[in-house]
Amino acid sequence: MDLLPIFVVIFIFQVFILKQPVPNLTDIAIGTFFVVLGLTLFIQGLEKSLFPIGENMANAFARKGSLLWLLIFAFSLGFGTTAAEPALIAVADEAARIAAEGGLIHMADDAKASYAMGLRLTVAFSVGFAILLGVLRIIRGWPLHYLIIPGYLGVVAMTFFAPDTIIGIAYDSGGVTTSTITVPLVTALGVGLASAIKGRNPMTDGFGLIAFASLTPMIFVMAYGMIL
Repeated sequence: MDLLPIFVVIFIFQVFILKQPVPNLTDIAIGTFFVVLGLTLFIQGLEKSLFPIGENMANAFARKGSLLWLLIFAFSLGFGTTAAEPALIAVADEAARIAAEGGLIHMADDAKASYAMGLRLTVAFSVGFAILLGVLRIIRGWPLHYLIIPGYLGVVAMTFFAPDTIIGIAYDSGGVTTSTITVPLVTALGVGLASAIKGRNPMTDGFGLIAFASLTPMIFVMAYGMIL
């Protein structure tokens, strides 16, 4: 049911607007089957594993009462999940290829690999910092907009000084971090932590970590481009 609107739109435009037959119908049917199967297994995995793990670890750290270890865990979780994010890997590799073709870096494979890895590590570090900051916000009870509004003002200000070649990549980096691996674990961490701390509301305090994960990569990647 979730995928049906996508298929309907593609079919209508292919047949009635472009007026062309659907190419490779057999391959598309096989691919569709794998997409449905993959999404089904992914959703089951979230419900059975990732969400419970995130909430249980947040509760355990809250009971342990160690702020330092909780912040280290928050940073490590953000860094690790982002570094393994398939969408970020794809964008970093594409950015390296375009940068090489545009003459910004050498065409050699090691130069492109170094550029892509530098971009991935920058984004991963920024998300780790974002999750650390978000966890600290939950613990201290800071209003979300006190951090989000200055952050986006900083993004706008940096846009005027960052190289044109990095701005688009920086803005896209804020989107690709909030994907299949990062979102479930980070959301579960925030909700679990807010549920475990007395005086915190999971609905008002538990959410908002993903906003930080989308914001900080734009700042860090523009700074990365300005430094390079």
